[in-house]
Amino acid sequence: MITAIYPGTFDPITLGHLDIITRASKVFDKLVVSVVMNIEKSPLFEVEERVELIKKVVSELPNVEVTCSIELLADFAKQYENPVIIKGLRNHIDYEYETTMAVFNKKLNPQLETFFITAKLEYTYVSSTAVRQLAAYGADLSDYVPKIVSDEIDKIILNGR
Repeated sequence: MITAIYPGTFDPITLGHLDIITRASKVFDKLVVSVVMNIEKSPLFEVEERVELIKKVVSELPNVEVTCSIELLADFAKQYENPVIIKGLRNHIDYEYETTMAVFNKKLNPQLETFFITAKLEYTYVSSTAVRQLAAYGADLSDYVPKIVSDEIDKIILNGR
């Protein structure tokens, strides 16, 4: 059994993320979506909220598990049998960054392989950062995030968090 791990901040999860999750879940026996913290970002959602939202969004994918981690990805992966890392790539900037991270992960955990899945054309420009910026201005997010996520973003904005 091969377990794929798809790490990310997912703040918020986008339709591009969901597409990568759906496609990877068809290829690997088990897919673990791991919500990680990024100390360089100011999150819209707390980690626990992101985990719960993603669980709702992927509820129809039986081989997908959602969790969170505060440890290095290379160490986190050691708890799984035959783990591989999944990374979605939107453009050459993602490629350059993610290949560097793949080398670090391989150095830290020599058994770990990284697989890249290229974004569908309609999601190459979608990022969580852009979604947060659009949300701040009250833009329609229906082309970028699942409805349940858009509804939760609206609640946050209305409540002034």
